[in-house]
Parts: sequence; C-alpha cells; structure tokens
Amino acid sequence: MRKLERHPVEGPNALWQLYRTVSPWKGIRNFIFIQFARYCPILPLKNWIYRHVLGMRIGKQTAFGLMVMVDVFFPEKITIGDNSVIGYNTTILAHEYLIKEYRLGEVRIGSEVMIGANSTILAGVTIGDGAVVAAGSVVHTDVAPGAFVGGNPLQVIKAGKS
Repeated sequence: MRKLERHPVEGPNALWQLYRTVSPWKGIRNFIFIQFARYCPILPLKNWIYRHVLGMRIGKQTAFGLMVMVDVFFPEKITIGDNSVIGYNTTILAHEYLIKEYRLGEVRIGSEVMIGANSTILAGVTIGDGAVVAAGSVVHTDVAPGAFVGGNPLQVIKAGKS
C-alpha cells in the first residue's frame, strides 16, 4: 500500500491549482536543472545536482541512466540508497495531481536496487534493498527487499526476503 498524504481541493482540478502548493520559481528552477542532469553523461555531476540543488538523498555510487526524469515539484521527497542503478528514461514521481485532490508521498529506493529502463515509480512507494524492477514496469506498490518484479500491473516474478 502506498503511503500518501491526500489534500482535497475545491474548484477546477488540482493541477490548475498547482502553484498554490509549489512556487512557480521552484518549478522552473528544478525543471532547468533536471533537464541538464537528464542529458549529462557525468554521473558525479548528476548526483551533485540531485543532492545539492534538488535536495534529493542519493547514496554513494548510485547511477542514473540517460533521460531519467525525477519529480519536478517535490524532488526532496526522493531517497535512493547506495550503488543503485536507475535505468534509461525512468520516471520517479513524488506527487499526483488529480481532479478533486492532490497526493504527495515519499519515494524510498534502497541500496543495490536495479530499476529497468522506461519504468515509472509512483509516489509513496518503497523499493527494498537488492530489489530488481523489470524494464517498462509501473511500480504502484511497495517492493520487498530482494524481490524481482515487473509489468503493468506490477507482478512479483520472484519473491524477496520477508
């Protein structure tokens, strides 16, 4: 079960009310740095941007593939452990803006985790140490340490440690 904070809104859908929850200047600044990091081939520089500009908690030797898209509005809600690999074109979201509410949730990705290319990690999930997420997966629920999961909807391919 995802751990999300729910915030009801009145009036038009929640996305139209985005800048009541996040400064537009924060969004613009984060977008510029995220776009630079997405194309940057220098892993230590990417991690420096994620840590020191965006406020993410990134472990040692974690590697982000080309085109990884982290949450523009709430990157500080993302934590990734040591020596993990986030595959090409993966999206990591810490928010959801819906019709009648918006939701926020911490994303915690453990150490020694492999996220396959073109995956989407939704707000409020925890992926345990040593887990593997197959390419093209939508992670909408917690993943146990050591588990191998994949697909949409996400299915356990090999169970992890309890």
